[in-house]
Amino acid sequence: MKKRWMAVIVAVVMLMGLCACGQTGGGKAADSNRITMYLWDKSMTKELTPWLEKQFPQLEFEFIIGYNSMDFYSYLLERGQLPDIITCRRFSLNDAAKLKDELLDMSTTELVGTFYFSYIENNRDTDGAIKWLPMCAEVDGIVANRDVFDAYHVPIPTNYAEFVQACRIFEENGIDSFYNDYCQDYSCLEAMQGCAIPELMSLEGTRWRAEYESETVDGSVGLDDRVWPVVFDKFQQFLQDTHVQPGDIDVSFNQAKEMFLNNRLAMFRGTGNDCVVINQEYGINTMMLPYYGATEADNWLLTYPIFQVAVNKRVARDAVKKQHIMNVLEAVFSAEGQAHTAVGSSVLTYNKTVDIELADSMEMVKACVERNHLYQRLASTEMFAISKDVGQKMIAGQYDAKAAYQAFNAQLTTPKNLDKAAYVACLENGYDYTFTNHGSQAVSAVVNTIRKQIGADILIGYSSLITSPVFAGNYTAQQMNWLINNRAALTTAELTGAQIKQVMEWLVDIKENGANPIRHLDQIPAASGMEYAMRADGDGTYTLESVTINAKPLEDNATYTVAFLGDDNALEAEVYCGCPMPQDIKALRQNITGKTVEHLAAALDGGGQMEPPTQYVTITGNMR
Repeated sequence: MKKRWMAVIVAVVMLMGLCACGQTGGGKAADSNRITMYLWDKSMTKELTPWLEKQFPQLEFEFIIGYNSMDFYSYLLERGQLPDIITCRRFSLNDAAKLKDELLDMSTTELVGTFYFSYIENNRDTDGAIKWLPMCAEVDGIVANRDVFDAYHVPIPTNYAEFVQACRIFEENGIDSFYNDYCQDYSCLEAMQGCAIPELMSLEGTRWRAEYESETVDGSVGLDDRVWPVVFDKFQQFLQDTHVQPGDIDVSFNQAKEMFLNNRLAMFRGTGNDCVVINQEYGINTMMLPYYGATEADNWLLTYPIFQVAVNKRVARDAVKKQHIMNVLEAVFSAEGQAHTAVGSSVLTYNKTVDIELADSMEMVKACVERNHLYQRLASTEMFAISKDVGQKMIAGQYDAKAAYQAFNAQLTTPKNLDKAAYVACLENGYDYTFTNHGSQAVSAVVNTIRKQIGADILIGYSSLITSPVFAGNYTAQQMNWLINNRAALTTAELTGAQIKQVMEWLVDIKENGANPIRHLDQIPAASGMEYAMRADGDGTYTLESVTINAKPLEDNATYTVAFLGDDNALEAEVYCGCPMPQDIKALRQNITGKTVEHLAAALDGGGQMEPPTQYVTITGNMR
């Protein structure tokens, strides 16, 4: 067992330059057995990271919960702070271009040989290097209610013409045929590509994609004039055939889901996991359908990796460390590793050496899987944004297919604004993020600053909310935003000392059902205006021992103004910790106006500085 668990959350504040007023905070020299791994989302700590710790007890991991953005890693690179292992879900080679020269080429490793050729080719650089590996695939297609099909005697479609016929029958009988959440960028992007996968997978389509993915940041590669006009023609036809109306973009996914559960909606664009979960939780007889082509042989599933993985090339300087990292990646991409990564989700695999059994609800897409008709979504940042803009204007009737193609291409090729953003703050002092048995200096500085700004007696933060070391130097507005996790909502309540202890027990102690709110040190509660002590039980769990203010016990009957930093979902959701907040506490809270980062920015405006850190926690016992 490791003597100490070091978990650092970093979704980084990268500085474009330093003021003359200080040095950066944080940073430790890596050694052969110490591995820093960025996590694209906290859900990776549900099963994968504890499993890795058990698999490699000789290694000291830093698990970093970051932002799901390549821009964040680019800023991190500018500060010389790239971790050993990177994961990101929103990914394209196009977006990763700035990182290209700093990542390890894994093209000659045995691990790369375990992937199906067609999928790994999507990640191959123009020089032949493979620097990103795709984790198991989220399945995107059409989720259908089999009972609604049966009730209206509608045959299950096997091609696009039959799909259109099914939609027509449902509409004629007062049943909404198909829903897609077109108010979201990813839904527009998926539908636009999904309805024309055979064209995008043609020789011309794959050539265009390779050219686009290798473009530079100047936006020089636009849409081609053979494949993409057909894509927009087919998307326009798809919108008509699925009876999309302008007002449909105002229908939320939850509204559509309720219609589906009440047999008033036959189909919606969703994932294999949506299909399985709805069946398990609501008893609906669901089935997954593909994106339909002209014939059954032209049907495809759209897929996208749960995340992509890359390795910092600097690890090659240490042969022992490099081998450790390759061993970790081999474990992650094994059948067991992918099972812990997926956390029960219905996924497919890109690896030849891994078998994932299809759920019963996936029977109708089994043929697509068997013939390897799994299209990997093209998902650059600009593609997301442009797809939403153009797709919604097509739905509103502002663009036909030709105009949509022209508008999309114009946005794609418009030179990007590469001007540096203005600085909004300059910090004189930097603070290390590394967790010790007295907490993190960076976390403490940020929560102390926020508490003072909003005027609360006590602030309690949870769910890995402060996302980087505090660096001395200049901050842009974007970099300031990256300092705080996007799940960091602010609420407030008047609580007694006894109720504050109840909150801390919720945030620290393992629950009767085995739910553990703390898996790694980065998930211990952050506190300002008070201190607490807890015991490490040696098995990855902790027990609250005391709560004090200025080293004096909290008075049970005294009343305090307490601010809460964090969205409840980050602890309550089953995919994270499965630890619901006590209802009596939840009912007392009120929202604080404004985003958390706005309160932090206000405190730093005009030369303001971070409040100094305090020792807000004392941890005793055997930390892993």
